[in-house]
Amino acid sequence: MSIDAPLKAPAPAPASAAGEVALKRVVVHTDGGCQGNPGPGAWACVLEYGRQKLELSGGELATTNNRMELSAAIHALQALNQPCRIEFHTDSEYLRQGITAWVKGWKRNGWRTKTKDPVKNKDLWQQLDTLATRHQIDWRWLKGHAGHALNERCDVLAGKKMAEIRQRHSPGELRAALEEFRRQEANPAP
Repeated sequence: MSIDAPLKAPAPAPASAAGEVALKRVVVHTDGGCQGNPGPGAWACVLEYGRQKLELSGGELATTNNRMELSAAIHALQALNQPCRIEFHTDSEYLRQGITAWVKGWKRNGWRTKTKDPVKNKDLWQQLDTLATRHQIDWRWLKGHAGHALNERCDVLAGKKMAEIRQRHSPGELRAALEEFRRQEANPAP
């Protein structure tokens, strides 16, 4: 997924005296949620570049809140087709602390926690870590459901995706997906 067209720069970025191209400044807001934890879940992100705005959202039949918070961040960064300077807003301390502090230790410990347990959501953390290295990111926490317009917008978009999932799938399909998710959580891939 690329935001080349929606967030295309109106003019080339100016070069510094040293010949370096200035990075485009993008503001990102994300949110993820779940109905039941685990349960049907969704993620959403809003990216702003100047006056341009891009909204993305998606969901899964069975997941966790933390996986959806990580998925929102991953999809936001995947939408950028070049390195950027990003002001990144999240209401998830799990996401912000994980990417700014914990991930360094996890990588050093072979993706194990301080207590030598496997890192939960390792697949998503690895993907996010790889994507984040392309950019200069200022990870900012904000209080959820506190009137921040774009955080609230992400919450609405994620809520709509969760409602769509529930409308498109029978209770039996949702139960089966949840059972499969729990089975995979109990026996994670190495």
